[in-house]
Amino acid sequence: MKLSIVIVNYNVAYFLEQALYSVYKALKNIDSEVFVVDNHSADGSLAMLHSKFPQVKVIANEENVGFAKANNQAIRMAKGEFILLLNPDTIVEEDTFEKCIHFMEQTPDAGGLGVKMVNGHGDFLPESKRGIPFPSVAFYKLFGLSKIFPHSQKFGSYHLTYLNNDEIHSVEVLSGAFMMLRKSVLDQIGLLDEDYFMYGEDIDLSYRIIKGGYKNYYFPETRIIHYKGESTKKGSLNYVYVFYKAMQIFARKHFSQKNAKLFNFLINCAIWFRASLSVFKRFLSHIWMPLIDFIVVFVGMFAISQYWDNTILALRHSFFPDYYFWGVIPIYILVWLISVACCRGYQKPIKMYQVNKGIIIGTIIILLIYALLPEYLRFSRAVVVFGAMWTIIVLNIVRHFLKKIPFLKGNFEEEQTKRLAIVGTAEEAGRVMNIVQMMGKNYELTGIISSNGQSIPSAQYLGDIKQISDLAILYRLNEIIFCSRDLPAEQIINLMGQLQEQTLEFKIAPEDSATIIGSNSIFSSDDLYTIPVHSIVQDNNLRKKRALDIAVSMGLLLFCGVAIWFVDNKKGYFHNVFSVLNGDKSWIGCQHPVEGSLASQLKPGVLFPIDAFTGNHFSKEMIQKAEHLYTRNYNVKNDLRTLYKGFSQIGRIVS
Repeated sequence: MKLSIVIVNYNVAYFLEQALYSVYKALKNIDSEVFVVDNHSADGSLAMLHSKFPQVKVIANEENVGFAKANNQAIRMAKGEFILLLNPDTIVEEDTFEKCIHFMEQTPDAGGLGVKMVNGHGDFLPESKRGIPFPSVAFYKLFGLSKIFPHSQKFGSYHLTYLNNDEIHSVEVLSGAFMMLRKSVLDQIGLLDEDYFMYGEDIDLSYRIIKGGYKNYYFPETRIIHYKGESTKKGSLNYVYVFYKAMQIFARKHFSQKNAKLFNFLINCAIWFRASLSVFKRFLSHIWMPLIDFIVVFVGMFAISQYWDNTILALRHSFFPDYYFWGVIPIYILVWLISVACCRGYQKPIKMYQVNKGIIIGTIIILLIYALLPEYLRFSRAVVVFGAMWTIIVLNIVRHFLKKIPFLKGNFEEEQTKRLAIVGTAEEAGRVMNIVQMMGKNYELTGIISSNGQSIPSAQYLGDIKQISDLAILYRLNEIIFCSRDLPAEQIINLMGQLQEQTLEFKIAPEDSATIIGSNSIFSSDDLYTIPVHSIVQDNNLRKKRALDIAVSMGLLLFCGVAIWFVDNKKGYFHNVFSVLNGDKSWIGCQHPVEGSLASQLKPGVLFPIDAFTGNHFSKEMIQKAEHLYTRNYNVKNDLRTLYKGFSQIGRIVS
């Protein structure tokens, strides 16, 4: 057997599906086998493999054993002359494997091979070629000298930025995202080191290949798309800690004691430096907007209160106490801002309806508490109302101007509708169009660009693929979806590069799949189009459900004095009201766990669909059927009916 491909998967079923479609296209003329080692995914990956790729050899682990150990499980079973370690978030060109195998066969000293990688925007990924992180190399990288002097052989030695990206080179380190290895070399030097859980194992293996007398080659004559390579998750504290700890394992194993100590010192400095920087940046990113809000609201509230004090109250020979200005007003503002935060008014992208909703809810809470206070602490309802009006006005104005600042624009909801086009044949583009239309996203489907040079008899036909650059400008496109059935991966990558200067988003629709994947979808479902099996996860229904939750909660707060007497568990009444307002729960939800994307979008319920049928005792199977019908055919009327029938149970605390 010529080639064994090993893919380790963990909760990226959509990407794995797309990767396997591209893999099998590229394996047409090669005697091969494909292993998928699943590290206990909970997203339906195994079911997808069973239904769509029965030819794949699946190893299903009952826990996440890490990248190195999972790869080794498959390598030990592999029969290929060459072993390819491949990430699930990749797409390979149709001739990638043939070109790589041919190069390896023509280059006897090649122990390992990596290819040119680009991200989902078509940008070159520097981790396609790297140097061994000796202490000096690590120092230049950690303290930014490699970015300042990228063409220096000395300072640019981490990502080998001084080497031409389009030429074949002997390099020190290959990326584990695509690493083709000679099986005989692995038999000689050993498999991946299982001391590494994630990160660092590719550096370790690359170094051992060189120490074994072989070379690692960077081979740019074929390319792959590697989505995860562009991830901003690499700035997270967890990434910093795990990655640099992996570097410490590498240092202890391969460096002299003196160099290992120096390297570990540098690594510990880097961990503290990067962690402190990350904490500070995260704190700043969370606090700057509420701080601006607090200041501008306080200025307005102070002015309103002074005016009220000097005109209205002065006529009654009454005045606000000094602590009102420096104590009570800040408390009012904090209630408003906390309420805005609970309504996700500070969650990016910032949406004004959530901000305004938070202010309104905060005002109601202030007035409800105000009514319960003793007379000497009731200062002025009018100031609260005028303050709320000022808060709504000034927060909208502030956000309007902040949106105009280029580097802050990404924090706010885009008002502009996305204009997208689909590139493919009439049949496949039509299928993809149906997927997009079912999602109800904020987009304008501009039309279809023909991939085969044939005119499409439709009003939505924009033009031919040869005109794609001009069409993108003419129709002011924001996003392009490529149909992978109609376009080879090589052409898609070429088109991404061709359109790079136009700041477009790109997505790829795999054949026979209900998923359309974009460059950032691996971390955000907002950038992923997939046909909803359950209508409850459609955007408009999620919005209706959330609006109902808030409306019911506010009603229960306003009329709590009466409503609470009709509830069995009175202690849980307010707990559930505030949990629903905060978005932690929904008034109606599923009693039994749900799988896939549905689980991530549905909140736990206080009541269940079965509570609409009071007095009946259903089996577990019938309860599950009722919940399946509820999510599949969601309707606000059903929620209202369940609330009416099960009202006595709204104080229920579900663990």
